[in-house]
Amino acid sequence: MKQTTYDFRQFQEELAALDRKNDTRSKEKPVPKEEAAQTRLLQAKAEFMALRDRYGLTVAHVIAFFPEEEGITYLQKLILDKEAKPARRSRSSKQPPP
Repeated sequence: MKQTTYDFRQFQEELAALDRKNDTRSKEKPVPKEEAAQTRLLQAKAEFMALRDRYGLTVAHVIAFFPEEEGITYLQKLILDKEAKPARRSRSSKQPPP
């Protein structure tokens, strides 16, 4: 098998290693649910971003990793978020009407 910049098997192995590491951390001490969820989310985001940067993953790679329905839902959310933002106004030399 030829080595590419995106090695999916190695990526999956690293994700599995992170899961195992997180399992051992969760057994250490109990933390309030809300705080624990927020901490896990922040940690997961940081770890994922590091993997994404390391392997040069694109949105297509990430979406392909999830089931088709979830990928489509995610893309629709990205499109809606982009459309929901108001257009930026350019500054002009005209004075606003009184």
